[in-house]
Amino acid sequence: MRTSNHLIGALNFLTFVLSIPILGGGIWLSSRANNTNCLKFLQWPLIIIGVSIMVVSLAGFAGACYRNNFLMYLYLWAMFIIIATLLGFVIFAYAATGKGSGQSDYSGWLSDRVASDSYWGKIRSCIRDSRACRKMGRNIGGVPESAEMFYLRKLNPIQIFPSYIKF
Repeated sequence: MRTSNHLIGALNFLTFVLSIPILGGGIWLSSRANNTNCLKFLQWPLIIIGVSIMVVSLAGFAGACYRNNFLMYLYLWAMFIIIATLLGFVIFAYAATGKGSGQSDYSGWLSDRVASDSYWGKIRSCIRDSRACRKMGRNIGGVPESAEMFYLRKLNPIQIFPSYIKF
């Protein structure tokens, strides 16, 4: 019985240590989030994930080390909720992308959401801030390619979609 408690304690200590960079990344993004909506979008999920992993790890570590049944039950239920939430997110992501990864057709919900004016403004600012369009362009002999040459290239679905919508 002691070996299992030591193993649970060690694994929870490891996850606690690994939650520190996640939380630090969220805090770092919050200091830089004044510039773009993209960073603001990511800061709170990272902070919430980092704090929740930290709290659950501490409960598991303390419960295993001090043989506290209440903390171990709390740890068990928290892990169940986290795993169920992640499983639900994976199922949602798979359903929202239609046939799955690597396919160019998306579900109607995702296409409508991306194409709507209210969401496209946020997406457009993220694309503009990342300078994705400039990175897609090519120079031929030191001269930027024309729009006609750009559209003749074989582009993947992600590169094609923004070109249909005006910036």
